[in-house]
Amino acid sequence: MKEAVHIGRNPSTEPDLQGLLGQVALGDEEAFAGVYDAVAGSVLGVVRAVLRDHAQSEEVAQEVLVEVWRTAPRYRPDRGTAINWILTLAHRRAVDRVRSADAAAARDHRAALLDRVPEYDEVAEHVEARLEREQVRRCLRTLTEVQRQALTLAYYRGLTYREVAEALQLPLGTVKTRLRDGLIRLRDCLGVTA
Repeated sequence: MKEAVHIGRNPSTEPDLQGLLGQVALGDEEAFAGVYDAVAGSVLGVVRAVLRDHAQSEEVAQEVLVEVWRTAPRYRPDRGTAINWILTLAHRRAVDRVRSADAAAARDHRAALLDRVPEYDEVAEHVEARLEREQVRRCLRTLTEVQRQALTLAYYRGLTYREVAEALQLPLGTVKTRLRDGLIRLRDCLGVTA
């Protein structure tokens, strides 16, 4: 018969975790110290494999061991070994931390997007600008032909008074008068107060 080969610790020196957990369930602090000594390294290893952050891993491992103390009465030997129960708690807690961090990052991202939303309603701005353009067009139709042509050349095409006069083949003084009269009529039509 072959002899079993053991790597690492000698199994005869391993504590009886199932028995220790039974005592921890009754509030035995010394039994918990034994559980802590036996599983702390393994718990930290499982948590670190999930989180990859040393400081967070230590924090979560500590939370897991506190949970073992609080929930020891829930351990059922018929469902698995004590070490598997503890390491399952560790893995779940580490995954919960990752999910929590991901959810926080998603919330921060959504909040950042909301901060970038303009303080005004773009649709309302477009509608208002369109209505203003329509009102200007309507008011332009109330002007005489020379007033409308002079205003269009001066304000929409950017021509000077002299260039408008040349384009319309009118004296410069007449163009200036038509522009002034046209602007006054537009102002009154649009309801603009000076």
